[in-house]
Amino acid sequence: MAHSYATADRVSREDLLEFLRPRHHGTLVTRRRDDSLQMSPVTCGVDESGRIVVSTYPQRAKAANARRDPRVSIVVHSDEWDGPYVQVDGTAEVIDMPDAVEPLVEYFRCISGEHPDWDEYRDAMRKQNKSLVRITVERWGPVATGGFPPEQD
Repeated sequence: MAHSYATADRVSREDLLEFLRPRHHGTLVTRRRDDSLQMSPVTCGVDESGRIVVSTYPQRAKAANARRDPRVSIVVHSDEWDGPYVQVDGTAEVIDMPDAVEPLVEYFRCISGEHPDWDEYRDAMRKQNKSLVRITVERWGPVATGGFPPEQD
């Protein structure tokens, strides 16, 4: 039986964004007030400016933590559990209503494409009082896969 071997490929910013765009499952890491880490499973996308975007509510821990300390990390996973993944570190900003409406439209587009009724979507986002966490990418690790260590020669 053939083994799969772990990989860790360093990539350019352009290649990173290309890797991230079709992947929408992430684990967002923020810092609590006591500097311990808080992790949240999220749906994420990449906006037209190459920032990672996450929809949330203003009272959620991830939003409160990112407001207080904008240093965040996110691991973006493949749909398959054992598929490639990457850790991205950056600076977050939290955008609340009413300023969040159009960024939330862009968030939806980069994950799901066109909505059948954008006015309905905008109204729903306002009624739900949604917020958007927008992460400016500053550094990233290699695009990695799990598996056996490479064989030693």
